[in-house]
Amino acid sequence: MKLYVGNLSYNTTEAQLRDLFTPFGEPESTTLITDRDSGRSKGFGFVEFADSSQANAAMSAMNGKEIDGRALTVSQARPRNEGSDRGGGGFRGRGRR
Repeated sequence: MKLYVGNLSYNTTEAQLRDLFTPFGEPESTTLITDRDSGRSKGFGFVEFADSSQANAAMSAMNGKEIDGRALTVSQARPRNEGSDRGGGGFRGRGRR
């Protein structure tokens, strides 16, 4: 189960994110989302557990927990393709004839 972790401090590292969730079980993966231009954290990331009971325990314990003066938002991550139904942008209208 993959968890979304939001409202992280911009100074949080991927190692620190992993350490926050290790008490609930060994995360399969951790990903901190960074700005592609500056490399700076965007303040959110993902933690994935192989065991859904560990993920649920982590979600319950960490949602709303204050870390570095910020209350974390922890929820089950939505599938990535959920918001991609918009058609990819660009002009798709019919021109006047």
